[in-house]
Amino acid sequence: MSAADMLQSPGGPPPDSRPDKRAADPPATMKQAPGRRPRKAGALLPYLLIAPAFVAIAAVFLWPLVKTVIMSFQDVGRRELWTGEAAPWVGFDQFTEILGDGEFWAVVVRTIVFMAACVVTTMVIGLGLAMVMQRMSTWARLMLTAALIAAWSMPLLVATSIFRWFADSDYGVLNMVLSKYLGLDFQGHNWFLDSTQGFTIIGAVVVWGAVPFVTITLYAALTQVPQELEEAASLDGAGTVGVFRYVTWPVIKPVFQMVATLSVIWDFNVFGQVFLIRGNKPEPEYALLGLYSFEKAFESNSFSQGAAISLITVLLLSGVAVYYLRQLLKIGEVE
Repeated sequence: MSAADMLQSPGGPPPDSRPDKRAADPPATMKQAPGRRPRKAGALLPYLLIAPAFVAIAAVFLWPLVKTVIMSFQDVGRRELWTGEAAPWVGFDQFTEILGDGEFWAVVVRTIVFMAACVVTTMVIGLGLAMVMQRMSTWARLMLTAALIAAWSMPLLVATSIFRWFADSDYGVLNMVLSKYLGLDFQGHNWFLDSTQGFTIIGAVVVWGAVPFVTITLYAALTQVPQELEEAASLDGAGTVGVFRYVTWPVIKPVFQMVATLSVIWDFNVFGQVFLIRGNKPEPEYALLGLYSFEKAFESNSFSQGAAISLITVLLLSGVAVYYLRQLLKIGEVE
């Protein structure tokens, strides 16, 4: 039988039916060793880019925190601090002495009350201004935003100097307004003889610096509220309070909680406002936790006690920090 007959016979295989072994086998460059996953090109690049940031954070925050923890379990005096000599280990003696001191707990209560008053005032004023900005014309809103940013960017030393002059007993604007225009007897009144009145002035400095951030952040949240829902609620008979409660508040609530949490952390650690407004020598009745730790460390030369107080402050705020991180994660899941 000839080759042509074999190709034309029914039992013979067609010429195109034979598999091409070269086409079936992958190239040698595409073969991978068993048990290994392909490594994406540039997989380490993101980690290399953020490595400097991690190094900076560790140098600025992590290492001082480690040193604070070590010092709180030692008895570090001025000699050990300046000469670098090894300080003796005392275990939990510093914490036992601090937690058994009634003055420490009085300072803690004073700090919490001051923080709560500042946070509530800041959030109320900030939310009110944000809602007012939503109803302003464009040029008026831009002017108010510029004023808020100017107040926010004002250095703390300048702000405290202005408020010290504002509440001055002899030349203060506050006494002049209360005496001349409201008919009250506040001529020569010293606002800092009473710590309650003094903390009112100090709290005004804190609120002054915090309101711009809260206002701008909450205004940005208010812009995300759908106007169609507000109009529909108004048409259904809901008043201003009802529209805010059932439409506006659920939208801005996560942002409000985050800003309030940050305000708690910031106002709990107030130091410079009290220190500067009292002329760098605050009286004992004006001591907050930050000042109390500073006085123990640098005025009483009890550096380990100052470190222990700072560590206790960190532990008190750790619950607030965890709550803040949870809110961030929730917002990330929603987005």
